[in-house]
Amino acid sequence: MIEALEYGFFRNAILGSLLTAIVCGLLGSYVVARRMVFVSGGITHASFGGIGMGLYLGINPLLSAAGFAVLSALGVQGAARTGLLREDSAIAAFWSLGMALGTLFVALTPGYSTGLSAFLFGNILLVSHTDLFLLSGMALVTIAAFIFGFRTILYTAFDPDFARTRGVRVQLVEMLMSVAIALGIVLSIRLVGIMLLMSLLTLPQSIMNLFTSRFSSILVGSVVLAAVAALIGLWGSYTLGIPSGAFIILVLVCLFLLAKTIKHFVHAQS
Repeated sequence: MIEALEYGFFRNAILGSLLTAIVCGLLGSYVVARRMVFVSGGITHASFGGIGMGLYLGINPLLSAAGFAVLSALGVQGAARTGLLREDSAIAAFWSLGMALGTLFVALTPGYSTGLSAFLFGNILLVSHTDLFLLSGMALVTIAAFIFGFRTILYTAFDPDFARTRGVRVQLVEMLMSVAIALGIVLSIRLVGIMLLMSLLTLPQSIMNLFTSRFSSILVGSVVLAAVAALIGLWGSYTLGIPSGAFIILVLVCLFLLAKTIKHFVHAQS
């Protein structure tokens, strides 16, 4: 793997994976704490509509996917809050609509969409300098938000009613976090793809939650675990010739099973 560092695309892949780990580790902690796992899954799959539109119109698919993801996040939140639809029904509606539109646009796109599999299953080796720039900006904004707005995010995630008594504008915070999650999802698609991204937002946090309930520890630990899994995934992709996204998720699943085993053994001993 050391010799691979001579190649610019591999250095980009390492930096991209570390930045993605920061974004998904932090935002995923909020997702798990707020019990928004299926909301994030709906947003992820709805973004496929934007990817299909981008391929059809010949524009950057990530740009159109970001638009779809943000609108889906706000749509689910708005539909649930106004009582137009139950949250699970809203998620299903946007999930299905995004996948249907994406499939339709891909079918209408002339020729074969060679980059489609990278969006579906991830290919971190294709990360560009533009992707790194956008990921860097997203990572910096996310870190700043969690540092300076830690208590606000903490109260909103675990007890919105208490947050309101402390003067927190919960609805605004939830909206901003939903937009951040949508953008984070789209920018992270390069790493593991649409089909596997939800695992990157939940597995590191679930592993950490086995050993601690302290939100700050979960935040830091999730970033570290996501980074470790991403680097191992890159190593596996380079040495074994297998998709990096699938290997990253496989590593996280193995870490989760190992953590569960350790937790069970420690509990049995006590």
